[in-house]
Amino acid sequence: MSTATAELTPLQRQSVLRTLKTPRLLKTELLAGLVVSLALIPEVIAFTVIAGVDPRVGIFASFTMSVVIAITGGRPAMISAAAGAVALIVAPLVRTHGVEYLFAAVVLAGIIQVTLAVLGVAKLLRFIPRQVMIGFVNGLAISIFWAQMPELRNVPWMVYPLVILGVAIVCFFPKITKAVPAPLIAIVVLTAITIFAKVAVPTVGEKGELPDSLPLFHLPGVPLDLQTLKIIAPYAIAVAFVGLLESLLTAKLVDDITDTPSSKTRESWAQGTANIVTGFFGGICGCAMIGQTMVGVKVSGGRTRISTAFAGIFMLLLAVLLGDIVAQIPMAALVAVMIVVSATTFDWHSIRPSTLKMMPKSETFVMAITVALTVITSNLAIGVGAGILSAMVLFANRVAHLVTVERTPEGETMIYKVNGELFFASSNDLYTQFDYAQDPERVVIDMSDSHLWDASTVAALDSIRIKYEKYGKSVEIRGLNEASQKMQDRLGGKLS
Repeated sequence: MSTATAELTPLQRQSVLRTLKTPRLLKTELLAGLVVSLALIPEVIAFTVIAGVDPRVGIFASFTMSVVIAITGGRPAMISAAAGAVALIVAPLVRTHGVEYLFAAVVLAGIIQVTLAVLGVAKLLRFIPRQVMIGFVNGLAISIFWAQMPELRNVPWMVYPLVILGVAIVCFFPKITKAVPAPLIAIVVLTAITIFAKVAVPTVGEKGELPDSLPLFHLPGVPLDLQTLKIIAPYAIAVAFVGLLESLLTAKLVDDITDTPSSKTRESWAQGTANIVTGFFGGICGCAMIGQTMVGVKVSGGRTRISTAFAGIFMLLLAVLLGDIVAQIPMAALVAVMIVVSATTFDWHSIRPSTLKMMPKSETFVMAITVALTVITSNLAIGVGAGILSAMVLFANRVAHLVTVERTPEGETMIYKVNGELFFASSNDLYTQFDYAQDPERVVIDMSDSHLWDASTVAALDSIRIKYEKYGKSVEIRGLNEASQKMQDRLGGKLS
């Protein structure tokens, strides 16, 4: 039994085995993979254009990514392939050094991702606030919709009724039957209309040349020296982090949609392993494909790694064996599918007036900044990063204002009682809360209802003590809990 299989939970093993033994479930998985593969081809080709490489590089990558990640234990039903976010990162490398350095960077990025998985970086996902996740989902939905706009500009007028018909089929066909995925029906119907009615509209074939052979093992043709490492390392590091971030967020989104858990650590090293294999088979780097994952999971009903693997298998077979037929699929059919995906992905409840009125303004701002930067930069990683940073700043500011200082005279002693969590944001204001000149000669600072979290707070207490000493007054700090006292003993008087 392989390591990946051994790590599967009984529920996951049962899901795959039960699907293989149940024709109805297996059909759903295979059809979901087929629909995803049809949606993948034009998008992957478009991403290869962005990166400046041959379309075959993207298609080969999508095949190896899907199959390897399904075998090594990636998130069930999530689609990983050549993705736009990482294509943008490596485009300058291809322009300046060529495709062989790209392959080497892909391998290095995979190694970095596996290393990050071993170090447990996936556990940091729990620190992403809910409003950032909602902003991520809404930004994703808007980005998916916006990405369809080039296919609707400066095109023959027949594209528009075809898109409307496709949207109608995807929305209403499930009311008739769910035996066959509605997106597949839309693609077949619209393709048949354009072929038999001889309607001239943009097709998949116009996006680029499809491959006519299978990928072969290929060692990157670069010198194995320090200079090569210096060239590829910055790109590999960026690909590793952006790819992991998008993949882990997408995995969490699929967890929520399917109400099933997944191991984010296993997803991380599966992504890394898939990138390593992809680099050795002449493919571009990849990560989770969010739009295609929604096609497979939310629209087509995929639930296991079977749909993930066959998305890549079908994609390669369609491109190599049935390229002439696939090339005739109208882009209008795929645009219709993606428009429905964007509409169903968007969290409409989050922007209802009643919801916005109820939510704290700071959290609404975090969601808005995540959405805005995701859409403006066309990079989900930047949007999420900005959202997390905004949430951290707003949280620190809010917590800082929860610290209070009560001043109580007791005979010849002035007692200050500090209440709240003290860290770099709140401790900066602590220094200003004392009446150094007017207080009596003995001052007690009661910290029994507070906690010291960092060196900034210890430094602030040192500053308060030194200020009182300049006035010839003594200061006693009491009531520190065990952890705070250890920090005070270790750092007190040594920071200035």
